[in-house]
Amino acid sequence: MFDNKVIMMLLEGIRDTLYMTLVSTAIAYVFGLPLGILLKVTSADGLKPNKIIYRALDLISNVVRSIPFLILLILLIPFTRLLVGKSYGSTATIVPLVVCAAPYIARMVESSLNEVDPGVIEAAKSMGATNFQIVTKVMLVEARTSLIIGATITTGNILGYSAMSGTVGGGGLGDIAVRYGYYRWETGIMIITVILLIILFQIIQNLGMKIAGNMDKRK
Repeated sequence: MFDNKVIMMLLEGIRDTLYMTLVSTAIAYVFGLPLGILLKVTSADGLKPNKIIYRALDLISNVVRSIPFLILLILLIPFTRLLVGKSYGSTATIVPLVVCAAPYIARMVESSLNEVDPGVIEAAKSMGATNFQIVTKVMLVEARTSLIIGATITTGNILGYSAMSGTVGGGGLGDIAVRYGYYRWETGIMIITVILLIILFQIIQNLGMKIAGNMDKRK
């Protein structure tokens, strides 16, 4: 069963899964990080409170996060096809992964920034720091450990979502598990894909937690 063809297929599955996971995470942070900062800044206790902006962003974030990923994947098929020219495969899967992850990242970032000691922010204000300087040189720096932990958790979640996309031809290990484990009843291959996903998840989690631990100034 595990001949060269199957081994190559599994290796390609690992490659596609990592490609979807890492690229999606990176792009999602391009949108999610500023959104999270904006949520914090415009909140009631933020640097520049604004109820209208906060409530609008809060509503958008909550609505998108409340949609199950598989349903979101199907809903975004026309948009995905418009952007990448097709609605299947690893590259196409990146689109719904980013849409799904960005609001989640925003909430993680907002939560991390909420952990920053208000006294540190007040001290920066008293020294004449601008809001931009407070965000970039105080809040993000003080919250870096929590932000890295949040990024680690997010990457693990996106890995799981990328596997779920296999049900609609998303590519990667999830697609292999569905095609061989479900449609062809080749249990051995399905078990191997599950084990590989667990290994990838553990590597991501352990690496992220180690980096966060090394950057924790409290140690």
